[in-house]
Amino acid sequence: MTTKDMFSKNRISFDLKASNKDEVIKELIQLLYDDGKIIDKEKFREAVLKREEEFSTGIGMGIAIPHGKSNAVKEASIAFGRSNKGIDYESMDDKPANLFFLIAVPEESSDVHLKALSEISRKLMHTEIREKLFKVQSFEEFIKIFE
Repeated sequence: MTTKDMFSKNRISFDLKASNKDEVIKELIQLLYDDGKIIDKEKFREAVLKREEEFSTGIGMGIAIPHGKSNAVKEASIAFGRSNKGIDYESMDDKPANLFFLIAVPEESSDVHLKALSEISRKLMHTEIREKLFKVQSFEEFIKIFE
């Protein structure tokens, strides 16, 4: 499975309502749940928060890539959300995050999430890619960035 295959128009929000880190995680988990990719929101949330305790997945440059491995996940998938106002995500650069990629993988999956994490991080190092993500308004525009 490629990283691009882990995205879906059903798991994207171009206007997150969240105003803090916990709300962002809940909002993105809801997208995964509504699309049938996770079976237990709270169990998966615990896995994501446990990972956040190690250190924040707010990598800077307006980006956060929270992720979790849990048997509450039915299929490896990614939810994407954009906050136009920015959210304090305890990022490495102490700046608000606007672009959120929540990676969900089943407990028994090997390194699927590491591959996705690496690919997303590499793409987002480029200023023009981040700028495109701030402007996209459709899934079709969004997914072209990952082709």
